[in-house]
Amino acid sequence: MPSASATVGTIATLWRYPVKSMMGEELNATQILERGLLGDRAYALIDVATGKTISAKSPRRWGKLFDCRAAMQTLSQVKMTLPDGTIVFSDAATVEQTLSNAFGRAVKLETTAPTAPSIEMYTPDIDELPDHDQMSDADIRPGTFFDAATIHLLTTATMNQLQSIAPTSRFETRRFRPNLVIQPANGATGFVENEWVGRTLAIGDEVKLTIDMPCPRCVMTTMPQGELPNDLEILRTAVKHNEGNIGVYASVLHSGTVRRGDVVRLE
Repeated sequence: MPSASATVGTIATLWRYPVKSMMGEELNATQILERGLLGDRAYALIDVATGKTISAKSPRRWGKLFDCRAAMQTLSQVKMTLPDGTIVFSDAATVEQTLSNAFGRAVKLETTAPTAPSIEMYTPDIDELPDHDQMSDADIRPGTFFDAATIHLLTTATMNQLQSIAPTSRFETRRFRPNLVIQPANGATGFVENEWVGRTLAIGDEVKLTIDMPCPRCVMTTMPQGELPNDLEILRTAVKHNEGNIGVYASVLHSGTVRRGDVVRLE
């Protein structure tokens, strides 16, 4: 395990997802606040019929979310590009009608999470997973649109390790929807970030994160997006070789600005 205050890498890329389960945007710099990256998961769609937060974890009903892209324009406005190329802004009078038409089901665009913090989730047909090939309700972080934590980080070493195990699959960053992608120092290989759980990560001059737990992965990692195909081997490989985890979850100890290229230290 790296010693105290050891440099463990640099920030390779930064990602924000303004609308839950839609594609997000790559950033050069951003603020990290107590609730995570500024604007991350600030919005979500709500199913009018059930009152539940909508997530691509239910791919048969909501998989089309992966064909949508969201980008922050201002602190109070998000631009959404829909599968047919239609562009709609979060503050447009017709936004909910446009979104409902796109999904074929009545939806609302919200910035406040429902009282009941749960989503519908499909567990893929992988024998090692409990309740495989089943739908269930999954709890999410109360009062937010985050599944379990406000920050998800991932190292390039983990993606490279999985890629070496399953060379015919494509282990690309966008499959895993991290906020921070870290390039390990000194050529470190393997599931590097597993060793950081329980430690503090200092990024740049201001930000400090507590690494809380490994990040268990779900059906979303296997779903098609853009030219990436549907691929169950993505999740099956993680289950067999890293207990189903890819990356780690973190919480914010100290807010500040992070930038691409910032040095990452383990304290």
